[in-house]
Amino acid sequence: MISEVIKLYEDRNDVTLTTYILQDSPQLLAGGRRPAIIICPGGAYLDCSDREAEPVAMKFASMGYHTFVLRYSRYGTEPDGSKADFFGRMSKPLPKEHCLYPTHMREIGKSMLIIHEHAAEWLVDTEKIAVCGFSAGAHNAAMYATRWHEEIICGFFGEEKEKFRPAAAILGYTLSDYLLMKEAVQASSPQDAAFFGVSNTAFLGEAIPSDEKLLEVSPARHVTDNTPPTFLWATAADALVPIQQTMRMATALADSHIPFEMHIFEEGPHGLSLATPASAGGKTMVNADAAKWADLAGCWLEKRFTLPVPEKDAK
Repeated sequence: MISEVIKLYEDRNDVTLTTYILQDSPQLLAGGRRPAIIICPGGAYLDCSDREAEPVAMKFASMGYHTFVLRYSRYGTEPDGSKADFFGRMSKPLPKEHCLYPTHMREIGKSMLIIHEHAAEWLVDTEKIAVCGFSAGAHNAAMYATRWHEEIICGFFGEEKEKFRPAAAILGYTLSDYLLMKEAVQASSPQDAAFFGVSNTAFLGEAIPSDEKLLEVSPARHVTDNTPPTFLWATAADALVPIQQTMRMATALADSHIPFEMHIFEEGPHGLSLATPASAGGKTMVNADAAKWADLAGCWLEKRFTLPVPEKDAK
């Protein structure tokens, strides 16, 4: 495996793309190009969870995919890479220009360009690149999946649209409709409302954004025939991001006739990642039922990302 950390900005250490490139071998694909998956960890746009990064990359790598972990711009990490005391500022957070929308989804676009640039060297099938995310990372991936073809991304980079096209999206306990979430937050506890206020400030620059802005960043309201096939999963017991958010995305995909698969598991808290000991920070993050999602996603991907296995057995 070839693993390296690539900085997306020359003068910044906080935004990186970590590669997990499977080595080629005459006994494996013998020069065949593999599909790839870009993984966006969650963290409320305040941080990027390590639990939703390398463990997930290794799981998909074990299925035969090249994987990439994108640690996008977030409020809790300064451009020099040092950690910011965002919890100490939760009572009165101030926006940071370098990590505001639409920066995050553009960083997925920049990652796409990097993969295209190195596709021959890394043996990546650029027609089979998926975006995957969890929580805020899933929202970022969903934003990208629904907006990749628009001027806000491809026009920003001045590159042809096809270099940005995702072939699939995998969204774990995603936030998909900020207007619907606004209603849920208003009915939640003061602690949850304060948390989402900080997250909104990190992402949009203000604790209570306008409905117009919330509409703009609601991927379920931007699904078109340019949106790729999507795999959705979540748990009904998620107390932070209501299950309606995943169902709302599924409805939008169905309305636009986009192929999708959705799995709702009964139990398990928000932030499960793989839901196995490999990604757990504690026993509450282990759930044998919810852990099935990754293998189910693998089966779903095989319909679209068949590996170029040689006709004859290698010797």
